[in-house]
Amino acid sequence: MKLFEFESDHTKNCLPKDGTVNYYGKILSHTDSDIILEQLLETIAWKNDEAIIFGKRIITKRKVAWYGEKPFSYTYSNITKHALIWTKELKFLKNLVEQKTGETYNSCLLNLYHNGTEGMAWHSDGEKDLKPNGAIASLSFGAERKFAFKHKDTQEKIHLLLEHGSLLVMKGETQTHWLHRLPPTKKIHSPRINLTFRTIIENT
Repeated sequence: MKLFEFESDHTKNCLPKDGTVNYYGKILSHTDSDIILEQLLETIAWKNDEAIIFGKRIITKRKVAWYGEKPFSYTYSNITKHALIWTKELKFLKNLVEQKTGETYNSCLLNLYHNGTEGMAWHSDGEKDLKPNGAIASLSFGAERKFAFKHKDTQEKIHLLLEHGSLLVMKGETQTHWLHRLPPTKKIHSPRINLTFRTIIENT
């Protein structure tokens, strides 16, 4: 198990094989990140997440929101969501991430973790609505949390520390070969917001 704490060298691949993960570190100042965190807490239409697991509807403590350039539909955990139109704050962040990564995105899934006891189980973002092998850009605000990757075949694990105002990008075959999760912890008592910018492919 390794702990990566890159300062700003996003050219390094955090994964040893079978995918590409680049960590850009903090791309916003601490002050700007604090302001954006408060704006997101106040302006986003947060709702408790839902999932259908083994036929049973589960309501999470974690809250989510789904935004995009149009009312895209997006299905995961057997629940279909419809995107709200960008807020001005999200449009600003989307443009910033596109400038940093050289990629384009048309939607964003947001997660609000109220404290460290709320996390995310092992999964990969391989839904049919997403662009195959498309880049997923993850912006983090608030509490610094560890983020884990696990290879689907070898079970090798990689851990990173995601900082306040930082950017992480997953692309290539990462979702095919790796799972990722946000491990829960009792040490964190403040909220974290994660924005994952992605590209939805509409069925025609």
